[in-house]
Amino acid sequence: MKGLTIQRQVHFGRGRNCRKVIKEGPPPQAEPGPTPTGRVPRISRLMALAIRFDRLIKAGEIADQAEIARLGHVSRARVTQIMNLLCLAPDIQEAILHLPRTHHGRDPVREIMLRPIAAVLDWRKQRRMWAQLLCESRLERTLAV
Repeated sequence: MKGLTIQRQVHFGRGRNCRKVIKEGPPPQAEPGPTPTGRVPRISRLMALAIRFDRLIKAGEIADQAEIARLGHVSRARVTQIMNLLCLAPDIQEAILHLPRTHHGRDPVREIMLRPIAAVLDWRKQRRMWAQLLCESRLERTLAV
């Protein structure tokens, strides 16, 4: 008796609770949207990096910030500066991640501008300082604080 072979086209999709499930048929074709212009602000990329580093440390994949510094060929002080962005209030972190793209010139918000805000423990005071920073950098019109 010969083996029986059945061929079907399947793809992986998302089911309940974001679990991967096998679905029949070809994967749906996503229409490519227009390519956004401008570049993601550096502070947004640093914020995402800090979140990623934090997850790696909590998952035990990386021992500590010193190991991140060694792997990234940067100083431990620089890794600390990046990780200090996690001391910001969650709504400020979210606003940083969603800053508008920079089309020309310098980014309006830079990491050095956020250091004094991250050093403050009170989130209400951080929010006031963030609002003031946005006013000074003329971003208040484009962001909802």
